[in-house]
Amino acid sequence: MDAGRKFASKDQEADHWRNLAQQYKQELEETKEELEDYQISSRELEQELETQLKQEEKKNKELNLANDRLQNECDSLRDKLQKLQGDSHKRVTELEDNLAKVEAYKNELAKYVRELEQANDDLERAKRATVVSLEDFEHRLNEAIERNAFLESELDEKGTLVDTVQRLKDEARDLKSEIDVKKHQDVVMKTSSESLPGVSAGQPMQDSGYAAQGTTPTTPTTPMGRIPPSGITNNSTGGTPLTPSARISALNIVGDLLRKVGALESKLATCRNFVKDDSRAKTGTSPLNSPR
Repeated sequence: MDAGRKFASKDQEADHWRNLAQQYKQELEETKEELEDYQISSRELEQELETQLKQEEKKNKELNLANDRLQNECDSLRDKLQKLQGDSHKRVTELEDNLAKVEAYKNELAKYVRELEQANDDLERAKRATVVSLEDFEHRLNEAIERNAFLESELDEKGTLVDTVQRLKDEARDLKSEIDVKKHQDVVMKTSSESLPGVSAGQPMQDSGYAAQGTTPTTPTTPMGRIPPSGITNNSTGGTPLTPSARISALNIVGDLLRKVGALESKLATCRNFVKDDSRAKTGTSPLNSPR
């Protein structure tokens, strides 16, 4: 572009090239200054980069050390975790086994509790039945006690009757002896009347005392008194003898009393046998004899 330019004179061309050289020189100097500035800034940047590189290398080294340390810690933690997992798995297995055992024991306890409740219900029913049986036994025992009291009173009455019967037996024996004496006297009187015809016929009747006196004969109706033998009285004191009707009445009374005593003895024996059988049956089946 400058080469094809035409100048008017050589001075103008020299000035032009001088000015152009000056311009390039100035541009060169500016470029040099820029280069120096760039070099200075580059050196500074390089120093900064080197400093940063050293820092980064130091940080990288520290990070590598930290990484190695963390890796070691991670490995140790992994080992610990594996060990803990194994222990926890073993522990869980043991706990599951214990849980199964506890559940089985719980089921056994529930079954045992149900059995105990059933046994308790059975015992309560048995207790109620025992109480009812005991009340019935007490009722029967009270009845037996009342019956025994009645029988004891009858035994007392029997004792009184036995005494009365004994007295009546004694009186009957006395009456029999009196009858024998009277018969003997009648025989003697008949023999005497046959041997002594001069004696009056009314004398034996007056001596016998059956209707001449007009007094009521004493009958053994009371157990407290005892009739004296008429024959002995007639012979010793001259009292009134008993009439045949009075003797028959006394003998009938004695027979009735003997029959009553026999009936009471049979009734007492029956009651004793009944009480013994009842007591034996109650003793064999009573709930009092069962262990509580």
